[in-house]
Amino acid sequence: MVKNMGRLFGTDGVRGIANEELTPLLAMQLGQAGAYVLTKEKEHKPTLMVGCDTRISGDMLANALMAGACSVGANCIFVGVIPTPAIAYLTQKYKVDAGVVISASHNPVEFNGIKFFDGDGYKLPDELEDEIEAMIKNNMQGVKFPTGSGVGKIKYRTDAREEYINHAIQSVAVELRGMKIVVDCAEGAAFYTSVEALKELGAEVVAIHNNPDGTNINANCGSTHMEELQARVVFEKADIGLAFDGDADRLLAVDEKGNIVNGDQVMAIVGNYMKQKGTLKKNTIVATIMSNLGFFLMAENNGIKAEQTKVGDRYVLERMREIGASLGGEQSGHVIFLDENTTGDGLLSALHLLQVMVDTKKSLSELSEVMEMLPQALANAKVANHKKDHYMEYPEIAKAIAKLTEQFSGEGRVLIRPSGTEPLVRVMIEGKEKNLIQAEADRLASLIQDIMF
Repeated sequence: MVKNMGRLFGTDGVRGIANEELTPLLAMQLGQAGAYVLTKEKEHKPTLMVGCDTRISGDMLANALMAGACSVGANCIFVGVIPTPAIAYLTQKYKVDAGVVISASHNPVEFNGIKFFDGDGYKLPDELEDEIEAMIKNNMQGVKFPTGSGVGKIKYRTDAREEYINHAIQSVAVELRGMKIVVDCAEGAAFYTSVEALKELGAEVVAIHNNPDGTNINANCGSTHMEELQARVVFEKADIGLAFDGDADRLLAVDEKGNIVNGDQVMAIVGNYMKQKGTLKKNTIVATIMSNLGFFLMAENNGIKAEQTKVGDRYVLERMREIGASLGGEQSGHVIFLDENTTGDGLLSALHLLQVMVDTKKSLSELSEVMEMLPQALANAKVANHKKDHYMEYPEIAKAIAKLTEQFSGEGRVLIRPSGTEPLVRVMIEGKEKNLIQAEADRLASLIQDIMF
């Protein structure tokens, strides 16, 4: 099982089709190895906090993982359906030894995933993930499995989501009375927390896709399918639309005219506001190589330093911690407010964006003018998972990439990268002529797929 998946951990934990790649057995092994590795230095009986999104396989995998953790002597607190950022926050608040989220984020229902947070609420560095993986491959060699009173136990809590809502509300001072907000909960973990938080702050909330049944998560809704939200915002004459993904660690918005406002634009709007208020630490925003060129031009024009990392919110976070920055994120909507939480947080992002709207009395479409989005074309090449990192080893592909890079130098850029979570090589071209760059991106993606599939 483990051998066939290559490296178990991707950029966001272990992902796969539930009950096929990510089996209960693997979940149990991850519970054993994860609990052991993350708590082996501790003198006390360790505790893990575990939560999940709404997908039907969550119960199966969460219980298998907790059984594994209990078998090596760790206790578990199961908090049920809850956003990923809530686990990050509550892990540090309650000073438990580690947090675990069972979620595959924006992916369809058949997928699921397992990601760990350390006791401070941070995603694990590669070295710790490698250690967990090595323990599984070595069949937990050298680990003592306790008996009698040494076995761990599970405690169930249902109040944790209220504490997360309170934390978000207390973190951002904003009064939303008089605002009409359409919220797309993606039939996921935000179905309760986001709606309740906005109502508590006085907003008129129109909630859509907030009736999860275990099988409808991310199905034509949420931050990966924005069309319905765009239409609904215009129909309702709302001030803003908010779209979360399955585990609610990312946010995309829709302005009052029905236009999408992505993560780059959210960072530009909130970053400029924070700079004016003196709360943008180091006067820096940390973004990724996938951020739009318009974002970097905006930073330059406004006297903000923009740092770049490779794709993945974990790399954004690492850089933020290194340099002491308070704001960073990705175009996809993972935005990190490090003074308030240790991971991308859709609800916090929404409240910060709303705060700028309320304080400046400007519409979201006006605020979005702070940066110009240069056209970007994206295309995906489906390739076998174990091949996706090796695309440059194929001479024909390397030659095509070099040719395109030369073609767009000075007028845009070409970026090719393997997906961290899916069996894909992603092609992104940025330039002035949308039709041209899309045609070139599609052509290159087809070439990669034909040669490598």
